[in-house]
Amino acid sequence: MAKVFITLTGTKHYFGNDFLKKGTKIRLEKEPDNEYDKEAIKVTYEGLGKIGYVANSSYTVIGDSMSAGRLYDKIGKTAYAKVELVTPAGTICKVCKKSLKNEMKETMNDEK
Repeated sequence: MAKVFITLTGTKHYFGNDFLKKGTKIRLEKEPDNEYDKEAIKVTYEGLGKIGYVANSSYTVIGDSMSAGRLYDKIGKTAYAKVELVTPAGTICKVCKKSLKNEMKETMNDEK
């Protein structure tokens, strides 16, 4: 199964990204009431709360990582990911396979 990566962005508006290390577990939560983006997915960290958002713009998505808009229908209300790489431009995270809906898993298997 292909791996699904996302870019965590906006951390400078919350707690920064100094505490994020490879393997750090984060929670993705859909935020349908977000006044700026109907497909917003906030990122939270246990004990801190909101630490940023899944990037949803060609200016903030790094490389081949999936935007919030592309990921939105592939996860339930919440999902989990792990930090893979922290950069000044954003943090690359891998979405946990168990967080993906079955349709996404089947599609990814078909593409193998």
